[in-house]
Amino acid sequence: MFSLVEKRIVAKLGQFASMFTDIKDEQMVESDSSADEDEQKKLQKPNIFNKYLPYYENIKKQGFDSFNEICENLSRIIQLRELRPGFSHWSSKLQRFISLYGYYFTKEEHLRLVDFYLSILSIKDLDYSHVKTCFDMLYDLMRKTRLITRDDLTVDWKQLYHWAKLILHNHDEPYALVAMPHDIENSLYYCVRGCRPYFSATSTQEMLDEFRPYLCPFDSAFSDAMRVFELFLPVHLPPQLHDNGFKLWLHEFLGIWESVYSNPVWEANLVNLFSLLAWCNIGSIDWEPWLPKIFTRVLKSLSLPVGSTNINVSLTQYNYSMTSVTTWIVAMLGNGSSCLQYLKDLFTAIKTFYHPSNTGKFQQDLVGFLSKLAQAFVDRVHLERKAHPIWFFTPLQTHRLTEQDITDFVNCVKEAAFIAIFTKSHQKEASKACQYLSMLRPELIIPPIVEKLFSSVESMTEPHRFTSIMNCLAGVARQIVRQTPHYTEGQTYVIPLLMAVLPGIDPNDFKKTAVTFQFLNAILMLVTCVDCSSAIHTRTDLTPIEKEVCLSTAKFEDFIVEFLNRTFQMIDTLSTEMSEAVTVVMKVNMEDHITELALTSMMFGIVQQCSQKIFQLVLNKITNFIAGSFYTPKVGKMVTGLVRAILKGNPTETLKHFLSQTCERITKIMNNSETTILTDHKGDTELTWCLILFSELLRAKGDTLIQYKQMIMQVFHRCIHIIHKDSYEALANAAKNLLKSLTYVYPIDYRLTVENIDEPFTEFLPIRAWGQHVEFDNLQVQFHIPNEDEVDFACEFVKTYLYPELNLLTEKGVKLSNDERLRSLTIVHYISMGCLRMVPRIDSNEVEDLVPSVAPYGSKFSVQYSIYAKQPQFDENLRLRLLTDIGKLIDVLVENNSDDASSLKTALKIFSLASIYYGVFKHDADKLWKHFENAKHSFMNKLYGERQYPRFLMIERITLQSEQWSLSNFQTLTEIDKKIVLKLFELSINRYGEVRRDAQGYLFSVLNRYLFSYQVILERILTLLSSTEEIDHDIIKGCLYVLLGNHSFFMPTKHSWSMIEKLWPALARVTVKKPTAQRLIDHINETIGKQFDTQSLIEDTNDESIKAAEKIWRPLTGKELEQRNEIRQKRNDDNVKAYTNLMENLNSLLTGDQLTWRQQEMTMSFMWLLLQRRVPLPLPCIKTFVDLLVHDNVELRKIAEEGVAAFCRLQKPARTFIEKPIEAITHIKPNGIHPGDRDDNLWVTYNNYEPKNQQEWKNTCFLDKSFWGYYSWPKSIKYSLNQRERYNKTNLPEHVAIIYERFSDKNFIEQFAQFMILDEEKGKVNFDTRRFQMFKGIFRNFGLEFVDNFLECLYTLIHNKDKTKQEGSHRVAAEITAGMIRGSKYWTVDMLDELWKKLTPFLDEMLANLSPETLAHWGSCFKLGIEDEDPRRMYKPIGYIRSLTSGQTSTNTFNETARWYLTQTIANFEWRVPTMWTTINEHAKELLDHPFKAVRERIANVLAMSLSFDIELPNGQSIRHPDVNKFIDSMRERLRQAIEIYEKTPLGKCLQPVKGAIVRIFPLLCEVESIVANDEVVRKNLAVSRLCIAMTYLQEPYMETLISELEQVCASSKYHARRSAIQFVQNMVFSNLFNVRIYDKRLRTIVLKCLFDDQFEVRTVASVTLSGFYQCGYMLVSSEDLKHFKVMSKTNYFTKVDGKKVTSTENIVKRHGGVLGLCAIVLSSPYEIPSYLPEALMLLAEHSHDPDLIQKSIKKTLSEFRRTHHDQWHEHREKFTEDQLVILADVLISPNYYA
Repeated sequence: MFSLVEKRIVAKLGQFASMFTDIKDEQMVESDSSADEDEQKKLQKPNIFNKYLPYYENIKKQGFDSFNEICENLSRIIQLRELRPGFSHWSSKLQRFISLYGYYFTKEEHLRLVDFYLSILSIKDLDYSHVKTCFDMLYDLMRKTRLITRDDLTVDWKQLYHWAKLILHNHDEPYALVAMPHDIENSLYYCVRGCRPYFSATSTQEMLDEFRPYLCPFDSAFSDAMRVFELFLPVHLPPQLHDNGFKLWLHEFLGIWESVYSNPVWEANLVNLFSLLAWCNIGSIDWEPWLPKIFTRVLKSLSLPVGSTNINVSLTQYNYSMTSVTTWIVAMLGNGSSCLQYLKDLFTAIKTFYHPSNTGKFQQDLVGFLSKLAQAFVDRVHLERKAHPIWFFTPLQTHRLTEQDITDFVNCVKEAAFIAIFTKSHQKEASKACQYLSMLRPELIIPPIVEKLFSSVESMTEPHRFTSIMNCLAGVARQIVRQTPHYTEGQTYVIPLLMAVLPGIDPNDFKKTAVTFQFLNAILMLVTCVDCSSAIHTRTDLTPIEKEVCLSTAKFEDFIVEFLNRTFQMIDTLSTEMSEAVTVVMKVNMEDHITELALTSMMFGIVQQCSQKIFQLVLNKITNFIAGSFYTPKVGKMVTGLVRAILKGNPTETLKHFLSQTCERITKIMNNSETTILTDHKGDTELTWCLILFSELLRAKGDTLIQYKQMIMQVFHRCIHIIHKDSYEALANAAKNLLKSLTYVYPIDYRLTVENIDEPFTEFLPIRAWGQHVEFDNLQVQFHIPNEDEVDFACEFVKTYLYPELNLLTEKGVKLSNDERLRSLTIVHYISMGCLRMVPRIDSNEVEDLVPSVAPYGSKFSVQYSIYAKQPQFDENLRLRLLTDIGKLIDVLVENNSDDASSLKTALKIFSLASIYYGVFKHDADKLWKHFENAKHSFMNKLYGERQYPRFLMIERITLQSEQWSLSNFQTLTEIDKKIVLKLFELSINRYGEVRRDAQGYLFSVLNRYLFSYQVILERILTLLSSTEEIDHDIIKGCLYVLLGNHSFFMPTKHSWSMIEKLWPALARVTVKKPTAQRLIDHINETIGKQFDTQSLIEDTNDESIKAAEKIWRPLTGKELEQRNEIRQKRNDDNVKAYTNLMENLNSLLTGDQLTWRQQEMTMSFMWLLLQRRVPLPLPCIKTFVDLLVHDNVELRKIAEEGVAAFCRLQKPARTFIEKPIEAITHIKPNGIHPGDRDDNLWVTYNNYEPKNQQEWKNTCFLDKSFWGYYSWPKSIKYSLNQRERYNKTNLPEHVAIIYERFSDKNFIEQFAQFMILDEEKGKVNFDTRRFQMFKGIFRNFGLEFVDNFLECLYTLIHNKDKTKQEGSHRVAAEITAGMIRGSKYWTVDMLDELWKKLTPFLDEMLANLSPETLAHWGSCFKLGIEDEDPRRMYKPIGYIRSLTSGQTSTNTFNETARWYLTQTIANFEWRVPTMWTTINEHAKELLDHPFKAVRERIANVLAMSLSFDIELPNGQSIRHPDVNKFIDSMRERLRQAIEIYEKTPLGKCLQPVKGAIVRIFPLLCEVESIVANDEVVRKNLAVSRLCIAMTYLQEPYMETLISELEQVCASSKYHARRSAIQFVQNMVFSNLFNVRIYDKRLRTIVLKCLFDDQFEVRTVASVTLSGFYQCGYMLVSSEDLKHFKVMSKTNYFTKVDGKKVTSTENIVKRHGGVLGLCAIVLSSPYEIPSYLPEALMLLAEHSHDPDLIQKSIKKTLSEFRRTHHDQWHEHREKFTEDQLVILADVLISPNYYA
């Protein structure tokens, strides 16, 4: 029933839930503008990070110009009635502008832009790609809700809903008449989220009026409506508008949620809606009465395994979004709400499931629940205490969280969080939970975690515990080190922690080392490594904690020494391991890379903010370690990482210690062997290491390198010609590092504080800066700005070493050896990367008319700023020189040295750099962003206040901003760039594979950067693909690879009809010989199918959008508007012409005889993709599709069937619609909301309806959607008259005649039918809905014209005796018949009579020829034939279905079951055929004792279906359908049959699976156990039935009755019944934990009574149930319980009878009951030792000599205790005394108890 909804909605529920993220959390830093000009203009929210860039003044001025240019071009485009390409292009520029500048415009401009994009959405038939653009832009403009209030803006929700309906429920999409852009649904959701706060005050009522009628619980429309409500209902209304908002629907929706408790798919939508509502209206809603129900549902949603039964009951379960659940819970906390107590009870119930031993799918949700709960709580505290609150988040003052609320919450959650951090699969989420909790109450979280770490360090035999805790500690690092008014003790842990974790640096355990480095890095970034111990003597304002911390800092030196020693030891170990492969170049794996980065970061954290004394210590130790040593490149990376860190921290001192010595060492080596070393391909390992170290040292700040200029130049002079690869690569890298150091702008100070951290400490105490932020106004960002000397040095270096290499390559490029050439190219490549940032773009004209548009596609305002003290001077533009020389070299190499792949690859890198490289690569910037985001989340603490982030984090963000500016340069194609593109393309089709691959990668980079640049290579591609001459295979293959593109570039689906017109036919007819090329073509075809979205052929704007466009700029003058209509018309005409030509060309290819079968399939798929409804299709195309229905190729036939189905939809005759007020139709005035059976909806139900005449049939108001009238009526209904024109011989348009002529041919139909039989492989024969849609369209459009032809064919099909074709024949017959029935929807009464006069005998004949294999196809036939139709309209099919079971019972068992199976299809009419369901129910009840099981089971299914419509929603009734209560009551005497029915009742489909009668029959479900003890099948059915009831959400009236029945059953004389009842109780209580709390005393009495039952089986089950009660917190272990069990366990089981000592059975029962009670207590705490547990264990140990019955119970309990407590026994044993441990050890290892 909900299959369609599941497909369309379930996958989206998580996306809906994600809508809370932006509502609860704003951007990391508020961007306030401080510039006078900004303040004067009152800019909305400029990007604050721009202000700290050294070229801020330039970009500030340019910002206004750029924004005005964007507005001008957007306005011009719309006023001149153009959409493509200008609208999307300039919208993307606006998007880019916002990402760079922020909201760098005034509120008035902001509102005009919003209005502009909303106006675009008002354009009729707007292209969906433009719709997506509008959605994306509206979200970008409106996601900062605080900037625009409701007073500023009102958004019409109906406009957005119009597009939502078209996108989510587009009826053309299944017919391929429209293809949506990728991800448009997400764009829609986010757009609505941004606009939702601005819906009008009346919008809630409007939505309710619109969508309430959809709320029929049996129909998928219910889910659609709930999705709309969740997405659109305004929940942000201010308190004064609440009467117009949620108060109109909340009680109603809660009632629906409560009344339908089978977890339908739409329940998750409701929960998301309630959650967001609660969040936005904290304190305005009283949730208290609903708390038990809410928490019961939440617990059920977790799907936790309960009980020890081996029977699994699979109930359909759509889990709630954890984000929604946690947000809802957090929103209900505060003001004395009992929500916190319910939350505590919930954690008590689920706590044991967090233990690492409990693994399962449920654990992900459990851990996610923890982290998201803590996050939501932090978000709420943050938002409530913001200095500038968001206008729509204003909780009532009385309901805001207090300090005590925060403490209580943390205490509630922390225990589960501490357990969860040891889960192996979800550590990250558990660590997040601890991180958020530590923000709230660090004093409650940090000490326990630290203690756990110390204990795990002492026992390193459990590395998993160590790594888990280290991961957790890294997340709470800032809370540890930072002083706050409420918590300062964390600092005392810093030094002990640093020392304690050092053993984790283990070269043999990468994971442990990695987490150790991660933790150390987190701490060392946040602290200053300064010995502050002297401060206790110089300062008088220190607190005791500060004194302790100051004294502890004296150990910083010890820590650093030990850390370096361990690091050196690790490096030495790795060096030793590689000693056998010293000269082998090894690939750096990911683990080594991570270790290197972490080590570098840690050391930088130390040296950038340590005292001078500690820096000298570090410098000396590293100097001594490196001195005289050399390392392989792999190990050397870790060593150079250390050097890089200290160099960045203090370049001057580091260079003093290293650079001179390294240069001298290089010179010495060169002097000793200069004659051989330059040409030695094996190289010198020491020299290579020295060059690597030299390269690293040149990363120093540019001005510090100037004094070493001569030394540096000398090294390059001596080593530039070394031929050894590692050596010259190191030297090339040195050149790049040097040039970047000299010429780049970069921050030079990342310290935590700007204060002086060295002694004396009278002015500033470094420990007070630990973890602190620096105010934005005091960031004091220091940039390296190249001075004159640096620029001169860089220019001199380039002239000295780049030009000679270029000359060498130009003059002797071919003559050089491959190694020499590669050396030279490598040097050029690296120097180019270092210097091209300061080389301007080549002056060249822009390429014009790439894509015709009324607006330019380039900007007049490229980023222009000068960052150099003097402008770099070169003899020529280096970019042009590189392009010229390297371009020529590439040509020569391709021609003469094409085997030198390495040189070609490097040359290509250089060639592409010259065009697109301006100092930073996008992938490098993306890595930096990722690193920044990770660091931000690690150090983020919203509760510290606005903008309180560590200084180094802010500087990193400013650096990223600078990189973004570099990436935004130059996006318009020039003539030079065009030549580069063409050159790269030619190389991309080179005959050598390696050349092609590399060139293609660079080509895609260039094409991605420059807009519309793909047009440059289009003609060349077309020439190659269309050439009639023999083209080299490699060239074609290269072309195909270019067309295939990569993840970011795919040319064949670019939005250009002129391109597609030429490219697709060329692709379709390209002929290849090799399988590799054919696979490429297949891949391209597949990608086109995935990425193609339907492009508009005819586009226009409207008056509303033109007016909005005028407002964002100015109205165009009359002269400017002169030719706009002609231009628009020409553009549209060109598009239509291109489309028509394209379809005709593809069609001519297809109908010709030149294409292979693969090419035919590709061509056909192209034509199918291109189908649309705006422009008439060429007639030959339609004819081709129809002709191909009988083609030999099955794939062509399938596409043709889809095409013909689409044509039938396009040719569908029009209908006449009437709209009437509902009162005019029902003649009854609606009176409130009363779901279900009412007088005013009786007319839409089927009551043996049959039209008297055609006039009545024509004028009857038929409502095909089943939801109409069930819940409520709309104010008016629009429906079509029951008539429709049909085509016949006299009124055939030309495009319709093609189909008519073919289907008039009997031979064609027979041939078509035979082909359809063969379409599926054996075993894969499925009913084809695509083909059904085609037949439906044919019979709808042509009426009875083809019926006779098809009927003749149908008889042939069902009589087919060929067993290999029998199933296929029936399938085809079923598809045709379904199309007939559905297509006859608007036929006249006479036509229907004629049809069914012919169809009835055929169906009877079909029934006689049915087989088990073909039954399902005919079920699909009836289902689809009557689906979504008014039952009155389908009176003929209903009459036939009714006849299937109304006659005499068949003697053929299969035939009888088949008839009942087909009868089930009437469920399509849902609640609108009550008389049918009643008749079926009465008839089926009489057959429950049918002699054949198959018939009984089928009848049981039909009965279950007939009862499933007995649903009562709040304030509603169900009086027309079979009554479940009456039915079950009538079945009590026929218990076995009733059990079978209940077993067959699909709970997932029954919305209210528990009724009063089911509760009343419950005792019998228990009683009958004793009767069927030997019938395993029936026993299992009984157990499943009881378990289904237990796991169902039970409402209070049923709960009361059920517990009374339980009391009755537990007093039964049959022990099977008592055992079943007490087993049932455990599942029932856990599944309804919070609803059943008020019955705890009665259930306690029941369980304790059964604990002392005479029957052993009852007692043991009662013990398990009691243990479950204790474990989930339903009952608490009290001293009275323990005392009672203790007394009973000591009952003397001996008594004297006639003076003899005999065993008393009664006393044994009492004793055993007491022991079982103690066992229940022990087992209720599987992973902890409460205070009462040792005593209970000792009491059990006393029974070592009891009867075997008791011993077995104790043995089982102790064995389970040992298993569950083994992992943490080292902690648990602390809870026992020494004597208790001795006794426990004795019983646990005793062969009597643990064998």
